[in-house]
Amino acid sequence: MAEEQEWTAETALSSGNFTFQTRPNHAKKFRASDVREAMQAVLNDKFRDPNACTYNENTPLLVRSIADDIKTKLKDLDYDRYKFVVQVFIGEMRGQGVKMAMRCFWDPQTDNFAKVDLMNDQIYCVAVAFGLYLY
Repeated sequence: MAEEQEWTAETALSSGNFTFQTRPNHAKKFRASDVREAMQAVLNDKFRDPNACTYNENTPLLVRSIADDIKTKLKDLDYDRYKFVVQVFIGEMRGQGVKMAMRCFWDPQTDNFAKVDLMNDQIYCVAVAFGLYLY
């Protein structure tokens, strides 16, 4: 009869029996400050062109492009096992008020969000990124 081995993390990894990680490593946890910096860099880059600072027929394409660029930047930050949801809103500045609300079911120990605003005389842009840890 084969000798039974004591279970350790090393034997589990070498045998291919992996353990489930229910919390992110503290160094790899979603940090809103780092995400905000990345999002702000994307918005500054996109709105550097004065033509992008107006609300026109190309705005829906711009919104999609900004969201895709933010998501790509977040993936480059190397947050393991996080799913990102990015929402971008662009509207005209006409002296009106805008209220936005978002709801999400999440784990406050692992999940987080970051928000960045950009405004000028013609438009406002709000970008929100949610980082949801996958168990």
